[in-house]
Amino acid sequence: MPVDTKAATDRLMRFLAIEGVTGQEAAIGRELTAALKEAGVPAKAIRLDDANTRIPVPTETGNLIVDLPGRGALHNQPRIMFMTHMDTVPLCAGAKPKKSGRKIVNEAKTALGGDNRCGCGVLVTLAAELEKQKLDHPPITLLFCVREESGLYGARHVKLDELGAPVMAFNYDGGSASNVIIGAVGADRWTVEIMGRASHAGVAPERGISSTMIMALALADVKAGGWFGKVVKGKGASAKMGTSNVGPVTGGEGRPAGDATNVVTDYVHVRGESRSHDGKFFKEITKAYKAAFEKAAKKVTNAQGKSGKVKFKAETDYYPFRMKDSQPVIKRAVEAVSAVGGTPNVRTANGGLDANWMVRHGVPTVTFGAGQNEAHTIDEWINLDEYDRACALAVQLATMR
Repeated sequence: MPVDTKAATDRLMRFLAIEGVTGQEAAIGRELTAALKEAGVPAKAIRLDDANTRIPVPTETGNLIVDLPGRGALHNQPRIMFMTHMDTVPLCAGAKPKKSGRKIVNEAKTALGGDNRCGCGVLVTLAAELEKQKLDHPPITLLFCVREESGLYGARHVKLDELGAPVMAFNYDGGSASNVIIGAVGADRWTVEIMGRASHAGVAPERGISSTMIMALALADVKAGGWFGKVVKGKGASAKMGTSNVGPVTGGEGRPAGDATNVVTDYVHVRGESRSHDGKFFKEITKAYKAAFEKAAKKVTNAQGKSGKVKFKAETDYYPFRMKDSQPVIKRAVEAVSAVGGTPNVRTANGGLDANWMVRHGVPTVTFGAGQNEAHTIDEWINLDEYDRACALAVQLATMR
């Protein structure tokens, strides 16, 4: 079925021009609502949920949810859902989108925001085409999530009864429209507070306990044990694989770690993550970090024999999943990609997706790309041929018999 690609691109350019970094999605939510109304969606079918009241970090607004009643011969078929996220990474603030041939590029030295304004464009275009062409389709829920980029919080805290019990879902995020992503890693996000003892580094360093040295010893131990970066334990088919990373190192609340070079550092705050497709193995990686910090704290003592202390906390950001190839949602996805001229690339992802939580909520969910490239970098750009294919794919998925 043909899609008005010019209107779809115009919508995308419109959405790219609206700033909406993670946690600050109110403005893009208003713009999406306006665009949906212009496409013929009645105001009563559009609402915001209260997920932001349950998200543990400040969030301007809830998830945007749209109910499209079924039409024609498919009106009484089981409900399906299309979803995306409406936030961008902070690096996108100040983006200036510009069309350049069959690409959208950025005139500013920021990320562009195609991740995930492309998904927003696809979902609004789907609603517009269903209405404009009066196409038969089952009942459809459109879900625009908040705070995907900072912890998948919108999908995590959505209430299932707000979604109308969809039997399957199609999520639009990064990459090619021919990607059929049926699984993704799980991840822990961990923090460690390292408590030492301050002293004058030139007059009485022996009285201090250096939190910096505790951190250094711990990370050296982690690296020597093979737990940093790409992690592989075992060999052959039974090998366990994952990744880990150490992120910000601060004095807490964004302050520098340490007050001065002439003071032994008494406090360091470290944040990191552990990932794996194996639901148990990313916990093993986290456990290795915890053990290394605790061991290092005992090693660093002062002249009085006192040692440092650590407080290690870990929380599961999202759980891994891998759906079976026989699931109806995967069969529908593969058939639809082929129908719009693509070659289905069935695979898993090494990053977290809103689909991680949707699958855990009990809604089988496949993820597609929508033309986003080099996301989260200042080199980000959008492939409009892939974006057009993603829009056509959404219409195909919605109207299949």
